Amino acid sequence: MRGQGGTDERAEAAVREGDERAFARLAERYRHELRVHCYRMLGSFDDAEDLVQEALLRAWRKRATFEGRATFRAWLYRIATNACLDALAGPARNREIAVAVGSTGGAVRSAPAEVTWLQPYPDTLLDLAAPADGGPEAVAIARETVELAFLAAVQHLPPRQRAVLILRDVVGLPAAETAEALELSVAAVKSALQRARATLREQLPERRADWARATGPSDAERALLQRFIAASRAADVPALAALLREDGRQTMPPAHLVFEGRAAVLGMWTPVLEGEQAWGDWHAVPLAVNRQPAAVNYVRRPGSPAYTAVNIDVLRIEDGRIAEITTFAPDLLSALGLASALTPADVRGGTDGR
Repeated sequence: MRGQGGTDERAEAAVREGDERAFARLAERYRHELRVHCYRMLGSFDDAEDLVQEALLRAWRKRATFEGRATFRAWLYRIATNACLDALAGPARNREIAVAVGSTGGAVRSAPAEVTWLQPYPDTLLDLAAPADGGPEAVAIARETVELAFLAAVQHLPPRQRAVLILRDVVGLPAAETAEALELSVAAVKSALQRARATLREQLPERRADWARATGPSDAERALLQRFIAASRAADVPALAALLREDGRQTMPPAHLVFEGRAAVLGMWTPVLEGEQAWGDWHAVPLAVNRQPAAVNYVRRPGSPAYTAVNIDVLRIEDGRIAEITTFAPDLLSALGLASALTPADVRGGTDGR
């Protein structure tokens, strides 16, 4: 972004002089990128929406502190990071890692189940944070740094370690700029980064590195998602079973329960899909969140005139099968551009309610 040279310098000078319109134009370039940054720091889409607004308000109030030694982008990241750290320190936004338990009641390790406030992030908004010229900002929305496994694992870090890891390894700020942003020494930044990376390796799935550099779901993952959707629509439990790894699992934030193993997952699915306790007719449509294959599930209960959204399933795929399903409530459908209910005509016509 600095390639615009004199234009940026004039705009930055205007900001320091109190030109609100110049500030708005310059800040708007980074709004979407900063929202993704706040999302990584907080793990919550809703909180990220609030904090990016707070960060830009702080930046306007502190505009005189921008001296031009670092880029305007780095200065905004400093303000946004500290706004997130303040929020994490506040009692109203206290986030405590829960102890995850399996379907039999025993303790298990599962970052998504332990991070009960985790929410998905729409790909359409991630796209707004990615510049067409492939600049440094594009790296900040790569799949490996917005997938749910990474988001949940990062939440296990103490807030300041989390900030160091994100600023250094995701945003790409130099150690000196990161130290200045967080009011730490360079040595402290290096030490915090080392500890954060070690913790992250413990929390991330073992096979994550096999697909970490992808920019979105592969063709094979999209094909598997279509099979998952077809099986869901048909309430075909054997077909769903064939898509799951034997050690596959399902989590449902904000619940801290883990259905661990294919048998446990199918044991939870079967009653709602078939038999006397079945919820009704199911309909699923593909969804784009966190650069991962996903679907939103609708059900029309007996006697109901419409299909109502019941949940969002985000898939993690390994070796051609589903290794993990993270299931969310349908609260964010409006942000995802989807309807909360579909008519039978919508379903017959193949519309997804967009």
